[in-house]
Amino acid sequence: MGLSWKESVRTALLVAAAAMGLTALILVLVEVTSTLMPAETKFGIVFDAGSSHTSLFLYKWPADKENDTGVVSQALICHVKGSGISSYVDDPSLAGESLRGCLEEALAIIPKGQHRKTPTFLGATAGMRLLRWENSSQAEGILAGVSRVLGQAPVDYRGATILTGLDEGVFSWVTINYVLGMLLTYSFAGEWVRPPEVTLVGALDMGGASTQISFVPEGPITDPSTQASPRLYGYTHRVYSHSYLCFGRDQMLSRLLARLVQDSPSDLIHHPCYHSGYRATRALAPVFDSPCVEGTRPPGAPQNLRVEGAGNPGACAQAISSLFNFSSCHGLKDCAFNGVYQPPVQGRFYAFSSFYYTMRFLNLTSGQPLTEANSTIWEFCQRPWKLVVASYPEYSPWLRDYCASSLYILTLLTEGYGFSEGTWANIEFRRQASGTDIGWTLGYMLNLTNMIPAEAPVLKQAQSYSVWVASAVFVALTVGAVLGVVAVGLLWPRPVSVPGTTA
Repeated sequence: MGLSWKESVRTALLVAAAAMGLTALILVLVEVTSTLMPAETKFGIVFDAGSSHTSLFLYKWPADKENDTGVVSQALICHVKGSGISSYVDDPSLAGESLRGCLEEALAIIPKGQHRKTPTFLGATAGMRLLRWENSSQAEGILAGVSRVLGQAPVDYRGATILTGLDEGVFSWVTINYVLGMLLTYSFAGEWVRPPEVTLVGALDMGGASTQISFVPEGPITDPSTQASPRLYGYTHRVYSHSYLCFGRDQMLSRLLARLVQDSPSDLIHHPCYHSGYRATRALAPVFDSPCVEGTRPPGAPQNLRVEGAGNPGACAQAISSLFNFSSCHGLKDCAFNGVYQPPVQGRFYAFSSFYYTMRFLNLTSGQPLTEANSTIWEFCQRPWKLVVASYPEYSPWLRDYCASSLYILTLLTEGYGFSEGTWANIEFRRQASGTDIGWTLGYMLNLTNMIPAEAPVLKQAQSYSVWVASAVFVALTVGAVLGVVAVGLLWPRPVSVPGTTA
């Protein structure tokens, strides 16, 4: 006797469910591919211990690096309270203690499980280079105070070091070209690639105690002491870089005032770079404390110095020019000043730090030509002090020195580095590039990641998307067939028995 219609439907549904279930099982178990999952994000901390202040920079990058260099981005900047660490000569332990607040802020961002794996470094620049020049034991004491605090912190502390001027310059060059995409960029194909045939950008940095110039020259670098060869993303670059100690903004101002004191026959100094109407009394001893100041305090000079502004930009520019030794380059090819070798500048440059802050104050960061920059600075220097104070109350701590700083920048860039009316347009005065602060710290972290072993991405077993969709469909159909069998058993009407007949 054949199967009833109900039994036929139920049998068909069971066969279909078994077939689709078996198909889904085969897809799940057999069609599996190996997939590289994203690697863990790593972090690094760099303290920039400058001559006047210290800042913490927190960077992050994926552990699977591109050609041995991490793809680094800025995660935090924190400004340490107080002066630069070189100011703690009387109590070196305070240099380390001053860093705790920013360090705690950075650790709050890093996952706790990665604290001990986070490389942490402190780099001191020209302020500490000057202190080491003047008193090496005091400089070492301050670095020891820093290491006591950072060495006890839950991080991978790599040490506190006084950077060379060459390192400071070339790491700033790396930073600029990295954030501008000159070293590595993300292609439309979804890959990190080195851009072809690009003109790399030069770096102009000015801090409180030193200034740096770094760029790739058109021809060979004939002085090996000025060449750096950073290797990034599998490619070695050839960079000219030189740092001028004592030519930072603060040291220049001290040297300028000391020169005026030495040349003055009285204790009343008529300062050509201060605005007319400016009057002040200044302590004389700090002026001659710096090792950058040549000569000594005049005999019989009073403890306090009376200073009056003359508002004379011509005399100011002449006095600033006397701080350079241009005659040492006469007859020499490829020479900047003070007898220092420098190839001709070429290409675009980014000028930051004090370059940027001074020119921003004068609204000269929009690509104005050299003639306009010069006339704007001279006009500002000739304004009476009362008018300047009334016009810029928010800049009161720095107003006195903007005239000298801006004329110094003009002298350094044109007479020193050799920028002309034509090449001046290649300089961009910036604080940031692509949303990242410009300085040596990011370049250093890029270099540091070359020393961190690259971790292989985690290997996982996973299906391709199309196979996953097919498996899901067959599972759904299997469930539907099973539910159909249940429904047939429960809902199919049973035949009614009639007396005298058989079911």
